[in-house]
Amino acid sequence: MTVRTRIAPSPTGIAHIGTAYIGLLNYAFAKVNRGKFILRIEDTDRERYVKGSEQIIFAALRWLGFDYDEGPDVGGPFAPYVQSKRLEVYQKQAEELISKGRAYYCFCSQARLEQMRKDQQQQGKPPMYDGTCRTLDPKQAQIKAAKEIHVIRLKVVKQGTTEWDDTIRGKISFENKTIDDQVLLKSDGYPTYHLAVVVDDHLMEISHVIRGEDWISSTPKHLMLYQAFGWKPPEFAHTPLLRNPDRSKLSKRRDPVSILWYKQQGYLPQSLVNYLCLMGWSHPKAKEKFTLEEFIANFSLDRIKTTAPVFDLEKLRWLNGAYIRELDDKKLVSALKPYIPKRMDSSLVRQLLPLVRERLHLLSEFHDQTEFFVKPPKPDTTAVLRESQHSKEETQAKFKEFSALLAKLDEKAFKARSLEEKARKLTGATWSPTKLFMTVRIALTGKTATPPLFDTIEILGKSETLERLHNVILKLK
Repeated sequence: MTVRTRIAPSPTGIAHIGTAYIGLLNYAFAKVNRGKFILRIEDTDRERYVKGSEQIIFAALRWLGFDYDEGPDVGGPFAPYVQSKRLEVYQKQAEELISKGRAYYCFCSQARLEQMRKDQQQQGKPPMYDGTCRTLDPKQAQIKAAKEIHVIRLKVVKQGTTEWDDTIRGKISFENKTIDDQVLLKSDGYPTYHLAVVVDDHLMEISHVIRGEDWISSTPKHLMLYQAFGWKPPEFAHTPLLRNPDRSKLSKRRDPVSILWYKQQGYLPQSLVNYLCLMGWSHPKAKEKFTLEEFIANFSLDRIKTTAPVFDLEKLRWLNGAYIRELDDKKLVSALKPYIPKRMDSSLVRQLLPLVRERLHLLSEFHDQTEFFVKPPKPDTTAVLRESQHSKEETQAKFKEFSALLAKLDEKAFKARSLEEKARKLTGATWSPTKLFMTVRIALTGKTATPPLFDTIEILGKSETLERLHNVILKLK
């Protein structure tokens, strides 16, 4: 058997981090088994469809390095790989189930269905279709379907149980009486998820369906469909869902769940992928930092835990910083391009790399930590005085003394080590080195956290440093 896995996101406006996680597992399983990894776009829910979302999904998966073997933009032997372009296939299969007596036409109005559910809830019953159209004469129903609005529902076998051996969770069983006669084909001719996913997985020869645990309750419906068609089902493996540190489910309303958000923030794709590898899976050698290739080489579904993995942004930031520090200067400069402040030339960027490399957790932090080199801050005497804890007159006098010290130095002596040695002579009982240097830092950069002060002064240069100090001195009058 050729292993074929797939990822099937919906184009709803973002490429979800959960999609990246499930995509990683499907990609790794296909690669370790020398199989094929397929991308399919499931866009039959037209109310949630957002135009252009497909391109977002393509870009996100490519950025992560999940090169799919077949898909909408690369083609393949089972094209098209977009469900809205396969409507005739689903309609034909739904009608086949009708002819087999495994599905039926339903003519119930939306108003009737809503009242039915309301009555069931009042009676404390689970909301399920009551089977009103299930017993209609098939021939009469077919004649009626040619004239009236209808849907097609699966005729669920109500006796017994439906069970399967889940590759991750072991045996799972559902009582058939708890399974609804779900709609397969809607009145607008579009399939529901249940019909489309089963038909596509079969026709595209998907061998293993690896998906989130939120689809467990749908699996018995899918197995019934496979049985109704007379098809062999794939192997199922249901993974845990990513959780926040407080164990709540990731939500796009409150959490950063877009894959491209991580790219924009300055996460490296290799660090994000590495972190996703740690979600519910552990390296045989207990390593936390490793490549995608190493993950694939050691990957197996039986190493995935069923407990919900915690997606902790702070730990991801730490890991990203570790990857940033490993980049050589050429690769780091290339990665930093979108975040380099305007008017900052390449020579200055190279000067700054040794000063900021150890401080970066995100590539985007480079802009905030270095912009003051090319964009002088507006003098903020309130912040300066808050840090100095001296009067205006005392602070001004100390800045004048500091400026006079720098003014005496020639350009050759304007080096970080020499500057610091001389500046320490200006400290004393009322001006500790920590207090003086932080006050000067705020005056020159507008920030309390920057690269080392005297390295900063050396790069700013004598003229620029004196001008910035002069501007603060003037405002302190």
